[in-house]
Amino acid sequence: SIQNKQRRYMRAITAAQQLRVILAVVVLILPASPFNISPQRPFGLSQVSSSPFVASSPRSSSLYVTTPDADLSDAEARLKAMDEMEAQEKSMGAVLAGKEEMMDSGGRPFPLSMVVGQDSIKQALLYAAVNPSMGGVIISGGRGTAKSIMAKAVHRLLPPIEVLKESQFNIDPEGIDGMDDFLKTELSKPGAVPLEQRETEIIEPPFVQVPLNVMEDRLLGSVDVEKSVQTGKTVFQPGLLAKAHRGVLYVDDINLLDQELANILLNIITTGYVIVEREGVSVTYPCRPLVIATFNPEEGELRDHLLDRIAVSLSADSNPLTLEERVEASKSVLEFSASGSGTQASSEAEENLKAAEENEEDLKTAIVFAREYLKDLTLLDSQKLYLCEEAIRAGTQGHRAELFATEVARASAALEGRQVTADDLKVAVKLAIAPRGTFIQTPEDMMDMPPPPPPP
Repeated sequence: SIQNKQRRYMRAITAAQQLRVILAVVVLILPASPFNISPQRPFGLSQVSSSPFVASSPRSSSLYVTTPDADLSDAEARLKAMDEMEAQEKSMGAVLAGKEEMMDSGGRPFPLSMVVGQDSIKQALLYAAVNPSMGGVIISGGRGTAKSIMAKAVHRLLPPIEVLKESQFNIDPEGIDGMDDFLKTELSKPGAVPLEQRETEIIEPPFVQVPLNVMEDRLLGSVDVEKSVQTGKTVFQPGLLAKAHRGVLYVDDINLLDQELANILLNIITTGYVIVEREGVSVTYPCRPLVIATFNPEEGELRDHLLDRIAVSLSADSNPLTLEERVEASKSVLEFSASGSGTQASSEAEENLKAAEENEEDLKTAIVFAREYLKDLTLLDSQKLYLCEEAIRAGTQGHRAELFATEVARASAALEGRQVTADDLKVAVKLAIAPRGTFIQTPEDMMDMPPPPPPP
């Protein structure tokens, strides 16, 4: 994929930069050295003729050391040439990154409403946007099934959040989702400004992607050694999970993530708090993001306990697109890319993009009202009984199926602005209970399924 190519390209650039640093040090030392290095085989690198960072480049000759009597001006000229080459490669990397963004989404995130098919996945993502405590969404599917596109598109639908100014943990001014230890300590001091009187700011909800090679200290946070030395006090540097609080935490290829880090993420999803005990630091801070994870089954299956801890698990390959849908999807992407790249797009494409943007604005407004309506929304005892009966019929293990189904039903009803009805319960069974079932129901069994209880 383009992302893998860019990663390999950046790793190659990093290796080349390290090599230049070594060459620069040797170049400055060699004028006083009694050794002579042949211009034909500088440090034995001339054998690697296929590398883009050696003699194949016209400027590569500036890296060679020809005689031991080279003066300082020659060394400075060679260093200047290396700086120019490095600047050129950085600009090339920026161009490649820009092209990747343009190819993926036409210069801006692809609207969720323009994704063809995948109705169940889009529906689950909207419910998770309304009710982030639902438990997250995990999407499986092969390459090119719009998994990451949908994850980034739903982020655009989230409303802005209000946080305490200069808060590194995105703390809510009302303290609804909890506070970090630093804020608690500050509030406990005599004469401290109360939480409701502190200055706030409105920011866009963060979108944090967890890299596969992330280290535990980068994920959770660690001691900032530089600031600790400067101040003489232990300074804690928050990790990625602190930035993801009240936003979107996106984990691509979660099946390839380190097992220990995956377990840490699962515990945080369950508890909503991060506890750091390391290097003489004891810190607790809230982390309640909307968790979206994706993986490709061809690269390895996901462990069962990971699937069980995520509320909704759906496959992008379960309903393949028809020929007409594939044509519509290709047309939609090409027209959207043309409109975002500055190319003259057709009037139909511009109208489709305008309609998609208006739909996004309507969804943003609906999510804001749904979150307020969700606060006072509950299920009747008869409705909870129905969900438990369906979990038993499906043969699910444990009680997470009916618990997640309850949150899905609440989100479905809140998005419609009404009390929970039979339709919401059916959607909850479809998204949260059926994928966890160990019994395969035949069409006859589905016909014998008891109807949901009537609304009050």
